[in-house]
Amino acid sequence: MDADLVLEGGGVKGIGLVGSFASLVEAGYEIHRVAGTSAGSIVGALIAAGMPVDDLERVMREVDYGKFEDQSFIDHLGLVGKGISLLFDKGIYEGRYLHQWLDGLLADLGKRTFGDLRIEDPGSSLPPERQYRLVVMASDVTRGELVRLPWDYPRYGLDPDEQLVADAVRASMSIPFFYEPVQLKWRGPDGRPIVSYLVDGGMLSNFPVEVFDRTDGKAPRWPTFGVKLSAKRINMRMAKFDVTSTLGLARAMVGTMTSFHDQIHIDDPSVIARTIFVDTGHVKATDFDLDEATQDMLFEHGRHAATKLISSWNFERYARTYRSGDVVDLTAGPEAVEALGSDHA
Repeated sequence: MDADLVLEGGGVKGIGLVGSFASLVEAGYEIHRVAGTSAGSIVGALIAAGMPVDDLERVMREVDYGKFEDQSFIDHLGLVGKGISLLFDKGIYEGRYLHQWLDGLLADLGKRTFGDLRIEDPGSSLPPERQYRLVVMASDVTRGELVRLPWDYPRYGLDPDEQLVADAVRASMSIPFFYEPVQLKWRGPDGRPIVSYLVDGGMLSNFPVEVFDRTDGKAPRWPTFGVKLSAKRINMRMAKFDVTSTLGLARAMVGTMTSFHDQIHIDDPSVIARTIFVDTGHVKATDFDLDEATQDMLFEHGRHAATKLISSWNFERYARTYRSGDVVDLTAGPEAVEALGSDHA
């Protein structure tokens, strides 16, 4: 059975995404396309590149998250150094280790560039130039808009097939002020040089579950499952943050914006019905010192959440309810989705 997969961002909580992916594979689903933001783009890139689920779990467990906090030599001067990095590089950490680590894994799989992930998909509503196994979300704060890579590379005068997947993922992981933003240098219509700064895709779309939905009015060929690293909408509250520093304030602003956007987004019953909600407890995206017990918890919660949805999933009923062209009452709220019964879950 084919399916598309959309993975939410969540920093070190990404092992929960792997747990859900493992359950989908065990249930017989073969992932056709995958989209992701931030940590979701890391896991998504490795899935799109064909990494077996057992290897993916091992890789995500063994990675030293502490190395993701890679400082330049000037950062070792303490707070002064971090301040200089913020002033001149617009971020504390370089993100070089993340890029090298992921690029190496993709090279071993023979899938370094987006050209390696291009597919021929004649049944898709997407034009040929957007037919790839992977889509990565990033935020262009220079132009003030969401960019979907590789789809939007031509807008910067770049050939999508030649771009490194690790470059796009590094951009999607750029938590503002925490990591240095990725710079794309291009020329405007008048030939004037422009530098676009790309940061965490979660600023604008942390859970782009609609990215593969058909736009031609035809019925979907297979389901799109979303994996969200948070409790179910009816139990959610706005996230709270400790603001004790400038960096803490920046995290709080980005986190509040993302939480608010997501709460509005998943009020849609058609989104709730196809979303795997993974309870990640009190783990934060930047808890880089995750111990083995916490990793086990995240993985098992991801696996359990996916198994629960799959056990009652009925794609035909879902498609008739939400993708038939009939008017759907989007004001019904999440309780109405619960009341639809197992055929709609």
